[in-house]
Amino acid sequence: MTMPADDPPKAGDLLELTVGEAANGGWCVARSAAAGGRVIFVRHALPGERVRARITQTTAKFARADAVEILAAAPDRVEPPCPHARPGGCGGCDWQHAGLPAQRALKAAVVSQQLRRIAGIDRDVVVEPLAGDEDGLGWRTRVKFAVASDGVAGLRRHRSHQVIKIGNCPIAHHLVSDTGATRKRWHGADEVEVAVAPGSGQRALIVSGRHIRSESWPDFPADTVLAPGRDGGLTAMRGSGFLQQQAAGRSWRVSAGTFWQVHPGAASALAEAVLAALEPQPGDVALDLYCGAGLFAGVLAEAVGPDGVVVAIEEDTAAVRDARHNLRATPWARVHKGDAAAMLARYGVSGASMAVLDPPRSGAARQVVELLAAAGSDAALRRIAYVSCDPATLARDLAIFGEHGWELEALRAFDAFPMTHHVECLATLGRW
Repeated sequence: MTMPADDPPKAGDLLELTVGEAANGGWCVARSAAAGGRVIFVRHALPGERVRARITQTTAKFARADAVEILAAAPDRVEPPCPHARPGGCGGCDWQHAGLPAQRALKAAVVSQQLRRIAGIDRDVVVEPLAGDEDGLGWRTRVKFAVASDGVAGLRRHRSHQVIKIGNCPIAHHLVSDTGATRKRWHGADEVEVAVAPGSGQRALIVSGRHIRSESWPDFPADTVLAPGRDGGLTAMRGSGFLQQQAAGRSWRVSAGTFWQVHPGAASALAEAVLAALEPQPGDVALDLYCGAGLFAGVLAEAVGPDGVVVAIEEDTAAVRDARHNLRATPWARVHKGDAAAMLARYGVSGASMAVLDPPRSGAARQVVELLAAAGSDAALRRIAYVSCDPATLARDLAIFGEHGWELEALRAFDAFPMTHHVECLATLGRW
């Protein structure tokens, strides 16, 4: 039913709304006089559209809704390439109903919005496509499938534990789809993750759950298969446990459970962008925080040469092993295992004139940002490259840097996650 005027909205109510700007997270913002001017975050809509929306959740301050009928469509609206990209469907893609140029414009607007609202920075943003993105499909090299009660692997409904049986996912890389993971039965498993390396053609399977039965493993087309070990980590049941990824003109060993950019073009694009931002010279000292498998430390080591030094810090044990393996040809690049904040508090920036950090989606720990930011006042550190996959946490951390006298010199954004609301950013900070 259509909601009566002035009543607080409740789940299931229908509202006619004119949709406003995009918000972080794949929503658009609307306000309803019928709901007392309450803010309503609407999915499956585009700015400027008139929609009929069904309320899915309410809080004391706002409500969430799905656009279930488009009354007046925006010019950028397209038919989603996946039948599950709809209200009540899979929660993986946020913007399939917009053309790629419109998606990038929406992401750029959100990054600008977050910088302005959280950090007080006014900045025009352009989201750059990555190589090979003609249609925004077939790029995702790592997909984590949830397993339904009958053993079929699928993807979760938005903000729900319900498993949607999707068959082949249109944004998954063909090496993922070709495994047939969604066509097998995974009895006893909670999740099934497939990771692939397009450059080498290798595929990895990671199965998790309390009562895993391995009937599907013997004939599953994967070079390496991993499952939880007794120590809580992953144990290779078949193969070496790692993949050979290609980026920045070379091969990188990456453990199947270790972070690596999921878009085939992202690692190379970001490595090139970091080098352009920091401008390392032979003999320089560079710091790499949250170094993962050593991508940025590796390209920095090549740039600073044997007369320079690269200090890389990573907490994850498997990633540290990978980074040390990947950097073995450049012994002036040293990888230290430990918490970034603890290492900075103990050793400072080790004489570095430049630093790169690529923290998780939650952003860098506040202590890391404050220690790194404060180092510029009495040390050689003069330039920082901050890689981020979340505009809100990036803006939060940039505000802290600003309190310590750092300025945002440049910002680039990359469409490393087409069809979703996610965007990869590189902020370059300087102190003069």
